Amino acid sequence: MKKIVLSLLAFSLFSCAEMQQVLDQLPTETSVLSQAEIGNGLKEALNNGITKQVSKLTATDGFFKNEAVKILLPEELQKVDKTLRDIGLSSLADEGLKVLNRAAEDAVKEATPIFVDAVKGMTFNDAKNILLGDDNSATNYLQNTTSTALYSKFNPVIQNSFAKVGADQVWNNIITKYNSIPLVKKVNPDLTDYTTNKAMDGVFKMIAVEEKNIRNNLSSRTSDLLKKVFALQD
Repeated sequence: MKKIVLSLLAFSLFSCAEMQQVLDQLPTETSVLSQAEIGNGLKEALNNGITKQVSKLTATDGFFKNEAVKILLPEELQKVDKTLRDIGLSSLADEGLKVLNRAAEDAVKEATPIFVDAVKGMTFNDAKNILLGDDNSATNYLQNTTSTALYSKFNPVIQNSFAKVGADQVWNNIITKYNSIPLVKKVNPDLTDYTTNKAMDGVFKMIAVEEKNIRNNLSSRTSDLLKKVFALQD
């Protein structure tokens, strides 16, 4: 499975009876691992998954230079971008795109404690479904259980980040210039909401990449404990 998956299950060990039920679902070979080993392996996987993927997005250019999650302009503003470039304002258009991604990079720093809380709140049925599920079961669990909290955390951070990096002023200039062009349809998008949702999409996309990697790539199991624990999912 994946680092995120294992780690999620780790916290279900708080109930020994429930973990024994999970073990009963697995092949008999799994009896060679103790509950403590499974728990430690799952915790290690959670830490590795967050470090490798979520933390990576918080770095400068974590969104902007990652084509898988780079935030592009909403459809409403794509015509703005093209028009600005057509009239020789490409540098302004480039800066407008960059500040959206910078705000997302700031916001993702709020994600880790929310994911940890989600793991602690897992039930036995959640654990069983993830354990026996498909390549993105853990990602789907996180998305279903954390999206509301992530939005609440991300949105004000992005709003503050816009002010910090000057994005609000950049986009005010862009939209003002565009709206002053004769005959164009005026625009006034909610860029904070848009960037918040795109930042969340990026986080889940990268977690899904890591989950699939752990489930399907033996070389990604970077310790003996991870190899033993993830063998339960093979």
